[in-house]
Amino acid sequence: MPYNLLVNNISKYIQLNEAEKEILFGYLKSKTIKRREFILNEGEICKYSVFVTSGCLRGFTVDKNGVEHVLGFAPPDWWIADMYSLISQKPGILNIEALEDTEAILLSKANQEKLYREVPKFERFFRILTENSLVANQQRIVDNMSLTAEERYSIFCKRYPTLIDHLPQKQIASYIGVTPEFFSRMRSGILRRS
Repeated sequence: MPYNLLVNNISKYIQLNEAEKEILFGYLKSKTIKRREFILNEGEICKYSVFVTSGCLRGFTVDKNGVEHVLGFAPPDWWIADMYSLISQKPGILNIEALEDTEAILLSKANQEKLYREVPKFERFFRILTENSLVANQQRIVDNMSLTAEERYSIFCKRYPTLIDHLPQKQIASYIGVTPEFFSRMRSGILRRS
């Protein structure tokens, strides 16, 4: 079954019987996203919650100077969406791009609402996901204001252990809020000390 990883992810928070799983599966759409392909562009309305089964997506914004700012990554077993746009159904600010060929499962906003009515425990599941996202984003804001770049990199390594040696350094630098040049010097210093 192609949805095993998703079912395991959901079962961390709610338990589904076979009938409920079948209802869920009826609302999902599988998608292959090629490397560098965008599944969401700034200014579009986010219509899907996206669950990654293989590959990696990144969510980022671009400032008025053309500088990219990575908000997050979605390796396998992670969800990603432009939460503001998905919830408000207004044009979003996030771009979501595949960093490599990626397999994902999409749940549309409309189908998510149907799922809430047919299997009410999904409201609990998505509330927990939303709360976890809110807490993580708030903590990241505090970290960016109060921690050193090395401390932020250490947190990145704990949050995304599978991505440390997998991502281009400029992506990690953008996520922790430093230039690629600074990141390279900082990482060299860390490696020399260890």
